[in-house]
Amino acid sequence: MNGFLYLIPTTLGDSSISSVIPADVGILLKQIKHFIVEDIRTARRYLKKVDRSIDIDELTFYELNKRTTPQQKSSFLNAAKKGHHIGVISEAGCPGVADPGADIVAAAHQQNMKVVPLVGPSSILLSLMASGMNGQSFAFHGYIPIKSEDRAKAIKHLEGLSIREKQTQIFIEAPYRNNHLLKDILSNCNTKTRVCVACDITLETEFIKTKTVAQWKGKLPELHKKPTIFLIQG
Repeated sequence: MNGFLYLIPTTLGDSSISSVIPADVGILLKQIKHFIVEDIRTARRYLKKVDRSIDIDELTFYELNKRTTPQQKSSFLNAAKKGHHIGVISEAGCPGVADPGADIVAAAHQQNMKVVPLVGPSSILLSLMASGMNGQSFAFHGYIPIKSEDRAKAIKHLEGLSIREKQTQIFIEAPYRNNHLLKDILSNCNTKTRVCVACDITLETEFIKTKTVAQWKGKLPELHKKPTIFLIQG
């Protein structure tokens, strides 16, 4: 019988395990010996933070990144064919959502493996919950263009889409460009468009606020190098 593929949630930052990770996840982790991870060092640190009794030296890690080939991704699941459970750990939040874990999940389905998602924090869903925007229809676009002209077009397109479809548009930026993105949003959107800034979600420094473009102008939060989700709805 094949082992299962468990999608293991992690914290979104340096928050306490008990506040965002269910206790059952910690119990399950002690039973898994094979892990597919984005970064071995941070994965090892996370496992120890969950439960210091976990013997890291007993575990096998497979690193998943931009250099990982399709053949390697498929081979990462070989242990499951021998009956071993495998865990997928992302750098933050939930595997498979806006991260390369989705490729492993797709391979698992192709190999008829049971995939088990575990409950944990998703910055995308948590920001949507707290935004007051449409939670019935929404879209996550990942990163938008960096170049000024392309970025302006993308922002206006997303605003237009939100108006036509009555749909919340969600996107992110590299943390060191957050301040610039917020200014670009306010420069390119209508004054009545609502903008939600969700920063440091689940951390003590958490900041989540929804205002119109007009209300935001002149009162911008400091977002430099802070994980942030942006949501707009016209």
